Parts: sequence; C-alpha cells; structure tokens
Amino acid sequence: MIPHDPIEYLSSLKGIGMRLGLEPVTRLLRRMGNPQRRFKAVLVGGTNGKGSIAALTASILTRGGYRTGLYTSPHLVDFSERIKVDGKAISGGDLRNLIGAVRHHVLEDVTYFEFTTALAFLHFFRAGIDVAVLEVGLGGRLDATNVANPAVAVISNISLEHRAYLGRRLTDIAHEKGGIIKPGGLVVTAARQKAVIETLEAVCRGRGARLFRVGGEIKVRRGGDRFSYFGIERDFRNLRLGLLGRHQVLNAACALGAVELLGRRGIHVDDGSVREGLAGCRWEGRLEVLRERPMVVVDGAHNPAGASVLREFLEENFSFRKLILVFGVLADKDYRGMLRRLVPLADHVILTRPREERALPPDIPARFLRETGTRAEVVEESGQALARALGLAEERDLVCITGSLYLVGETRAALTASGKPGRTPPGD
Repeated sequence: MIPHDPIEYLSSLKGIGMRLGLEPVTRLLRRMGNPQRRFKAVLVGGTNGKGSIAALTASILTRGGYRTGLYTSPHLVDFSERIKVDGKAISGGDLRNLIGAVRHHVLEDVTYFEFTTALAFLHFFRAGIDVAVLEVGLGGRLDATNVANPAVAVISNISLEHRAYLGRRLTDIAHEKGGIIKPGGLVVTAARQKAVIETLEAVCRGRGARLFRVGGEIKVRRGGDRFSYFGIERDFRNLRLGLLGRHQVLNAACALGAVELLGRRGIHVDDGSVREGLAGCRWEGRLEVLRERPMVVVDGAHNPAGASVLREFLEENFSFRKLILVFGVLADKDYRGMLRRLVPLADHVILTRPREERALPPDIPARFLRETGTRAEVVEESGQALARALGLAEERDLVCITGSLYLVGETRAALTASGKPGRTPPGD
C-alpha cells in the first residue's frame, strides 16, 4: 500500500533500490516543466571532496550576492540538510508541499534519489535561485543530477570505488565520472593520475570542452594556516579556510576555479566575497571536532583515500594519550583498505553498525582484523558504541568516529541531544 503521508511516501521509495539511468528522471522532470532549466548550475562529481567543494562554491556565491541552491547527499541528521537555499535548509512545510507536487507527476517507478533530485530542482525554481550547486551521487554519466546542463563542471579526484557499477579500472571510472562534461563545457579537476587526466582530456576533446587542472592551469601554495591561489585569470593571496584539513586547500582550489569560470557565464563574484565565502564555509561531519576532554572527532571518510586523509589530519593536528576508533561502514565499501590505514594509529577499536539497511555487519570487519592479528570490540548498536568509547576515554584521549556519514550523523545527533554540541573550529 502506498503511504499517504508525504514523509512516509518519500521513505518508501528507498525500497525501489538504486538505478543508474536518466530516462525515468528525465520523463518526470519533463512532466514537471523541466525546472532544472530555469537556473544556472555547477555540477560537482568525483570520488572524495565533492561535498566540500559544493559547500565552498555555494558559500562564495551566496556571499557574492547570488541566490544559491545547494543539493548534497547523504544527510547527517535530517533530510532537509540535502536541499538548501542561501545556506538555509528547506523547511518541513515546504518539503511536505514539494513531495506532494512532485508525487503528482510520478507515473512510473522512480528511485529515492531520482525523486529527491526532482524535489531539489523544483524547490530551487520556486525559490527563484540564480545558481544551483549540485553534488553528483554515484558516478556521473547516469546519475540523476546529470539531467542538468551545468555552466561549469567539477571533477574533484578519482580513485577506485563502486567498481560493480562504474568499472574495475581507473580509466573506466574516470569515463563514467567524465559523463558530466557537456558539449562546449568548462571543467575543473584536481585529479592527478596520468591515465585519469588522459581520459578526461579525451572526453573534453570529443565534446569541445575545456579542462582546467589544479596543478596545471591552477596552482596553490600553502603557508601555515593560509594559502594562495594562482588561477586561470585571477590570483588570491593569503586566503583563510573555514574547513579543517590540509586536503581542503585542493577542494578550495576546485571551488575557486569553478567560481572563476562562472564569470565567463555571467556570474561574477568580487574578491572580498571570495575571501568571506571561503573563511565562512562550514561543512558538518567532515573532520569535525564535536567535543573536548576527551576530544571527539568525526569524519565521513568512506574509502581508503578518505581514511588516509583522516589519519594524516589526526597525526598532524592532535596530541593524545590514547586513540579510540569507532568504525562502521556500508557493505559496498572497501573496509579492509580503510582499516589498514586507520587501525595502526588506534589503541582500541570498536566496530559497530550504522542504522542503515545497507550497513556492513561489524562481525565481518572483526573477522578480518582477527586474521591480521588485531583485536577489536564489537558493539552492534551505534549509540552504545559511542557510549562505550566515551566510557573508555580519559581527558587526554581522542575518540574518532568514522567509516560512514550515516554513523557520523548518528553521533552528531546523539551528542547534540545530550546537550553537548560541537565546538567552533579554529580560526573563528
């Protein structure tokens, strides 16, 4: 039976599963009047850093005076986080009304992500935005967001992921993610691998698009807690970032490249707004400090490359007596590669399961760790795992929760509910 309540109906679409392909969402949007064609868009794909790049780009555009939509996934605590205008999440009333409006046009099965993408486009159209910044879900070529025709596309970086869907080789994955490159398009990437760059360049040649590379046409130079950007047409020195982690400089370079190229499409942002947008950007759940004494750090690292960045961040920015690692991951992730990078830094490992139907049972990584000679504690329920970690931690210890954004969201919700929200990152 199809639920009558809008929120229950939206949730019921998860049962349809995942689908790669543009035909159903294209037909749905056509029946809705193609709201995605009523505003300019920036499409952000890649493996890691997509959300941060999207958030940074949207922050700069908003500070520049443009009414800006931001569409990201997944959410941490509440669905409304996925759809924002000028940094403000969609209201509960608007969400219910929009679900009803989109549902009216559903004449065939659509997936959860297809429906939510249509929701975002309709909300942005009704809100009268100037620019939408859209984070690509899975892949690129066949992702529902790719029905948009972006003024600028960004491909953050590319590593092996979702090989069952995207292909087993880096070049296969690069080709799929390069599917967001449109004829005559402008593209920014921070990818470095020779095979990946060659693949993206070939796609651009075939479509008459232009590729701008961080490390090529775009350069950055770090200096302490600041960095300088030497771009395609504009340079910025002594910039400050509101996001933590050295890797965010490359994400910021991608965002700045996108903003530069938007100037060629009629969207111009002054220097002061660029600086304010970078410094004022916040992106929860990514290298975020939620508590001190003991220090609690959460990060949505969900693949080996992200785990490497997290380990580097912990080693460079904190001194601690003992590290307690709480790890929970979805079943399609490379948990072995992630654990190989994080476990050597940990003194105590707690394995748990995010409250998500696609989560990996913690007994599976526990068995892997036993085979490698590492002991780990299994605490099935994520809230109990957090309580166990905090119970073990003393004032000078560090608790790190990672493996999935779903687990990070559950942790943030639990600590907020306990009346102990996170602290403001350094630099404010």
